[in-house]
Amino acid sequence: MNDNDLIISGRHIDLTESLKTFVREKVDKLFRHEERIVRVRMELDCDSNHNKETPFVAKGIIEINGPDMVVSEATHDLHKSIDCVVDKLDRMIRRRARLKKVKRNHPHSIEIPAELPKTSPA
Repeated sequence: MNDNDLIISGRHIDLTESLKTFVREKVDKLFRHEERIVRVRMELDCDSNHNKETPFVAKGIIEINGPDMVVSEATHDLHKSIDCVVDKLDRMIRRRARLKKVKRNHPHSIEIPAELPKTSPA
């Protein structure tokens, strides 16, 4: 991983060393695809009291130049939730890079709706 930050936090769940290692390995893919990421936060939650169908929620937040990217996923398996969140964030990063490339290759001219007076060189 680069010098970038990865913050892993858990609510109602114990963060074991194997779980932290799993998240680091998955998030490392994001840092390889985009070097301008400032920080990635993974928030893991186990809410089995209120939501019996999907008790594990993983939320991923990428802080990058521009608007932050926020994604969450709820499933029965915490590892599957983390996989889905990282895949969604990866797709968002690739889409953002693709859109920047399209803008760079096809700049549009600015049209002014008024007629400008012609000036002679002084």
